[in-house]
Amino acid sequence: MDFEMVMQELQALGKERIKKTYISNGAHEPLYGVATGAMKPLARKIKIDQPLAEQLYATGNYDAMYFAGIIADPMTMTEADFERWMDGAYFYMLSDYVVAVTLAETDFAQVVADRWIASGEELRMSAGWSCYCWLLGNRPDSEFSAKKIASMLDQVKNRIHDSPDRTKSAMNNFIYTVGISYLPLHDKAVETAKAVGPVEVRRGKKKSSILFASENIQKDLDRGLLGFKRKNVRC
Repeated sequence: MDFEMVMQELQALGKERIKKTYISNGAHEPLYGVATGAMKPLARKIKIDQPLAEQLYATGNYDAMYFAGIIADPMTMTEADFERWMDGAYFYMLSDYVVAVTLAETDFAQVVADRWIASGEELRMSAGWSCYCWLLGNRPDSEFSAKKIASMLDQVKNRIHDSPDRTKSAMNNFIYTVGISYLPLHDKAVETAKAVGPVEVRRGKKKSSILFASENIQKDLDRGLLGFKRKNVRC
C-alpha cells in the first residue's frame, strides 16, 4: 500500500468521538480519530515499512504519526532520526507512546533516553523516562545496571514534585515499573514510592490527577504480577 492509500484508510477509520477524546488529551488538527485497535488489520497488511513510516510521520496528522510508529523499523533508524521524530512529537501520546516505544527496540535506547532525561525539556524528559519503562517491562533484568537504576530512583525521589507535569507522570510510572518488572530493586522501588507519596499532575482544563505509585505496585503484587515482562514492546 502506498502513502495515499494508507491516509485514505485511516480517514475512513476515523470516529468523531475518538477524535474529541484525543483532542482533550492534547492532540490537534489534523487528525481523524482512529482507535489504536482499529489500526491492527492495516498494520498486518503492511508489516514493516520505514520509508512509508517516515512519510506518515512527516504529515503532522496524529493518527498517521501513531501508525508510523507501528510500522517503523527501529533497527534502521539512527539517533538523529529519533531526535527528529521527537522534535515532531508535540504532546505526550506521541512522545511516550510512539517515539519512546519505538526507541525501546533499538540497541542505543538507553543512550538516547539518558540524553532526553537530562535535557530539561518536558516531553523529552517524559519520553526518556517512558522509554526506560518500556525497556524494563520487556528486557531481561541482566541488561540493566542495578547501580544506574538505583541512582535513577533516587533522582525521581528528589525531583519528581518539582518536575513538569508530563515528566512527573512518566517518573511516577518509572517507580512502578521498577517495582514490578525489575526484581533486583523491587524493595527500593517500594521504599521510593512511599517516600514520594501522592503526585499531582495537572491536565490543562481537566481536573488534576493524583498518582500513587505505591498503590499501583501493591495492586499488581496482589495480582501475582511481580517480575512481569511484556513479550513485545510495540503492539
